Amino acid sequence: MGQVKLEIGGRSFMVTCQDGEEAHLGKLAAMVSEKAGEAGDPAGLTESRMLLFTSLLLADELHAQKKAPPPAAPASASSGLADEKTVAALEKLAERAESFANSLEQATDSA
Repeated sequence: MGQVKLEIGGRSFMVTCQDGEEAHLGKLAAMVSEKAGEAGDPAGLTESRMLLFTSLLLADELHAQKKAPPPAAPASASSGLADEKTVAALEKLAERAESFANSLEQATDSA
């Protein structure tokens, strides 16, 4: 088991983690510390209040992301499917036009 010292809101926390997770926890702590800065002056808050406000800010951000509509599919992916359908429809139309033209030629030759 590894141990890592995390700095959040100007305060230090020792955390035990799986070996190799130290860097990841450090990045997460940096994100939490950034939110703690948004929560207000860390010197004026108790540790529990700072963590409470930070948690609420993070929860609000997560809630907003979950409420947001999913990103639209890339235009190239959706237009590629439409292009395939259009090409297939145009090919069928061209075949029908050729068939009609051949029928007219045969009718003209017979007359």
